[in-house]
Amino acid sequence: MLRAVLLICLFIPNPLWAEELGEVTNLPIPRFVSMKASEGYARRGPSQAHRIDWVFKHRHTPLRITGEYEHWRRVEDAEGQGGWMHFRLLSGIRTVVFTAEETLLRRRGYTDSQLVAKVEKGAVGFLKECTADWCKITLDGARGWAPKTTFWGVDEGELRN
Repeated sequence: MLRAVLLICLFIPNPLWAEELGEVTNLPIPRFVSMKASEGYARRGPSQAHRIDWVFKHRHTPLRITGEYEHWRRVEDAEGQGGWMHFRLLSGIRTVVFTAEETLLRRRGYTDSQLVAKVEKGAVGFLKECTADWCKITLDGARGWAPKTTFWGVDEGELRN
């Protein structure tokens, strides 16, 4: 009986165990990256023959990879805009974009901690580490912690050291 249960468990997909991996890189999908270039075209399909649907114009813009095909990655930004981009335009450096009108960057990862800086909506910062609810971010010389609910560029349960 135990053998039958184990065999059934092996063939039933379980979202708590399974993680989709890219066919090209064998890395998790979805995953976050950033723009390496200061400008990059997002195309309708995975080749230069496809029409350009979107142009990303800022280096370090955080993007989420949602698909892979050969040298191409399907990406989207915080607003869901995107398309297929050549992998050379992307970097593994993790960044985030602030989505709240104003975010208070704190010295530590809790609400009563000392204020370090005020961050405006649209600012891009570099992701350092994350706990369950807060992430440490650097931007424009400031370094501090912000609640995950105030920016885009990490998964809800993501932890980073």
